[in-house]
Amino acid sequence: VYNNPLHVPSFHVFLFTLIFWCFFSDLGECITGGNEAAPHSRPYMASIQKNGRHECGGFLVKEQWLMSAAHCFREGTEGVKIVLGAHSLKEPEQSKQEFTISELHSHPDFNTDNYDSDIALVKVKYKLMRATGAGRSGPHLFRLPLHLQLDRPAVLSDAVKTLELQQAGGREPQPEEEVSAAGWGSTNNRGSRPDKLQEVFVEVMLPTLCCRSDYYSTKFTANMMCAARRQKDTCDGDSGGPLLYKGVAVGVTSNGGKKCGTSRKPGVYTIISKFTAWINKIIQG
Repeated sequence: VYNNPLHVPSFHVFLFTLIFWCFFSDLGECITGGNEAAPHSRPYMASIQKNGRHECGGFLVKEQWLMSAAHCFREGTEGVKIVLGAHSLKEPEQSKQEFTISELHSHPDFNTDNYDSDIALVKVKYKLMRATGAGRSGPHLFRLPLHLQLDRPAVLSDAVKTLELQQAGGREPQPEEEVSAAGWGSTNNRGSRPDKLQEVFVEVMLPTLCCRSDYYSTKFTANMMCAARRQKDTCDGDSGGPLLYKGVAVGVTSNGGKKCGTSRKPGVYTIISKFTAWINKIIQG
């Protein structure tokens, strides 16, 4: 019927358009399946930024302590800023608090090859900028910006709160149970980043599935869990954020496949309860 090579059936046009839209649209629904979180509904979330650009997530576990992924700090802490109380990264929000890093504790067993033990604790110090009238040039007075680093904790509020951690011996989520993650990471495989916090709900998968040769093979260890749902996944820039089960942090977003949302490369998360003794030792000093 369609002898003209330039004549394409309308159904084929529709199908091509749908596929093109799903793979190249900036909307996250086609790839990671995330949605914008309600503003400040996840008040423990932190944006870890380097030179003003969001790089990783984190979450507040004590007033002066943040948990994140060890691989987020492979290049050190110079130029790193931590922002709490944010929903939008770009818009000014009175709830935002900015910090620099006072101490960094990456787990000593962190493996850069397979990201085993991919967990870190960060002690923060408050960053304050205010103007002073101490400057003078000839007859003219001018005001100098003064950056103060105060060794003080975060100020808790409706937009800044701590998150409970799963302890050793606690009930872990079982396969097919729902967990959630959040972050400002990429919403598609072209690296498009959202301005506002996104969240995604996924299901825990069988460990025996994730260590299969067509999944992660021997790179998947007993310190990890994997979770996904059809076309729903965490992505680049979500690393360091929490995986929640019934309101408790059970995992730290660690890694995944080269392409987010791939069926046999689900998101991989560090199991927090495996590191309870180490966490308590660092935080309690």
